[in-house]
Amino acid sequence: MNPTKTFSQTFTIANDLIVNRIGYGAMRLTGKPGNFGPYPDWSAGEKLLRIAVELGVNFIDTAEAYGPGFNEEIIASALFPYKKGVVIATKGGINKPAPDNIKADGSPEFLRRGVEGSLKRLKLEQIDLYQLHRPDSKVPFAESIGALAELKQEGKIRHIGISNVNLEQIKEARKIVEIASVQNRFSITNREKEDTLNYCSDNGIAFLPYGSLDAHPLKQGAPLANAEGIIGDIAGKYGVKPNQIALSWLLHRYPNVILIPGTTTIAHLEENIQVGEIRLTDDEMKALNSM
Repeated sequence: MNPTKTFSQTFTIANDLIVNRIGYGAMRLTGKPGNFGPYPDWSAGEKLLRIAVELGVNFIDTAEAYGPGFNEEIIASALFPYKKGVVIATKGGINKPAPDNIKADGSPEFLRRGVEGSLKRLKLEQIDLYQLHRPDSKVPFAESIGALAELKQEGKIRHIGISNVNLEQIKEARKIVEIASVQNRFSITNREKEDTLNYCSDNGIAFLPYGSLDAHPLKQGAPLANAEGIIGDIAGKYGVKPNQIALSWLLHRYPNVILIPGTTTIAHLEENIQVGEIRLTDDEMKALNSM
């Protein structure tokens, strides 16, 4: 007998915010190229966001840099006033004056302006989860984290997350303030940051994998959507798509993972949400783990 694996459908961020583990990454609802400018079909973007929430998504990931600003604005335009329990996670610390001009700015002054701007665009009095988008090599990491800790103390941020970080940076940040989440690139075929994921799992920290289907943040398409081999074989067995198996593996393997796949179509959104219904067997998990 080959038992079926089970997993929790929810994760509690910082012992406070209970969210469904299949969230939505809103980055694609921006202009092109370079995720710059407003989403061209604004009403369709609003509709997609509303349907996501209707289907049970209550964790939405965005950032000041997406647009910049327009991504947060479309979320508020679609969902404000927010349904009870919906968590909007945003990020700051990236200065993006043009599609091809992206620079980290982790200075306390820039982060404070970023938080104030996000609060205004999202129509919030407090941001549930505010993430440092990327460490700034020109600013001491502890200084950036300290600035966010101050904003949390002021009540403008409920919980703090960090993104694009290594294990030592996570440990350093935790010495300054409670870290509720880590967001790094991670997928079944790209496990370079697995040490950070395992550390987060051991310490009850949410892990938000971006690029979970190996998609490039500035390009269309997701390579794992057409995966063959083990992923393709298991997908065929269940009558689902390879990308759904790649996401399901993450839910089964790591209990602290909150998925944030992005899409601009309702059909793909529904596919992503259906991932929660897939139950992989022990043998299937072993095969996927060994890839």
